[in-house]
Amino acid sequence: MDVTPQIPEGRQVIETYGDGRFRISGRVYEGSVIVFPERALNWPVARFQELSADSLSEITAAADALDVVLLGCGQKMGLVPREIRESLRQAGVVIEPMDTGAAARTYNVLMAEERRVAAALIAVE
Repeated sequence: MDVTPQIPEGRQVIETYGDGRFRISGRVYEGSVIVFPERALNWPVARFQELSADSLSEITAAADALDVVLLGCGQKMGLVPREIRESLRQAGVVIEPMDTGAAARTYNVLMAEERRVAAALIAVE
């Protein structure tokens, strides 16, 4: 019996991460990324300390289509500053911080379940 998840066509699947890059649905992205089920884009946040409400404006703009945002904080999880959590909560989005590897794997699972999810992933070496 095949237990491979069925991924709807056109969905963004995070295939690999590391060495400062990601491969998402066959395309390589250098540096950090924001991934939505239908698209992925470069994200100019290289370190967790650079995180701000402004840096998540793409997420806020898509808030109506999201329930949860997975934040890949880098090598290890960090605590999201209160003002960022509140900004996203006011837009109707919950942010879940974890290390980047866990966020990438969790995104793939939730996306395959057709959940309303996005991932903001800080690249790791």
